[in-house]
Amino acid sequence: MKKPTIPNWILEARNKWTYRGQKRPPFAIEPKAGQVSVWDFPRPPSVTLVDAVVRVFFEDTLLAKTDGCLAVKETANPPTYYIPPHDVDFDQLVEIDTTSWCEWKGKAGYWALKQSPKSPIAWDYPNPFDEYEQLTKYLAFYPHRLRCFIGDEQITPQDSTIYAGWITKDLVGPFKGQPGSENW
Repeated sequence: MKKPTIPNWILEARNKWTYRGQKRPPFAIEPKAGQVSVWDFPRPPSVTLVDAVVRVFFEDTLLAKTDGCLAVKETANPPTYYIPPHDVDFDQLVEIDTTSWCEWKGKAGYWALKQSPKSPIAWDYPNPFDEYEQLTKYLAFYPHRLRCFIGDEQITPQDSTIYAGWITKDLVGPFKGQPGSENW
């Protein structure tokens, strides 16, 4: 499949961000020993391999388990975790007719639980922009309706209706998603 060309409106969206990870704003929480500030994450986002087992549950049903997870880290956001498709139980999911755009990764498709097909719980990038090709068809899960773990730590969902970062005890913010944070 041919990789999409980045349209001008996407390039313009990329340029609107106030913060890009080079300098923490005065309102950012200063990290203590063993902590990481989300304000030190870059924009454009970075992608790193996670050195832990990542698990996602709906109630007591395991939806995904992997030791090959990728974390996307972007200024002001808790990381978003992407799970390889071979580590996802697609028997529990259905692809739904919803799409959106990320100015960095491209056009996203969405997934829901078969028992609740109108409520998306995950998304993927079937054909991302070149810079994020390693995320192709990896699934990211919204943690608001799920129980998500990195190692033995159950994460806290990011307080947002749009963003789906996973907050761990070592992260400090404030985190994008609260009112007034649109251009952070």
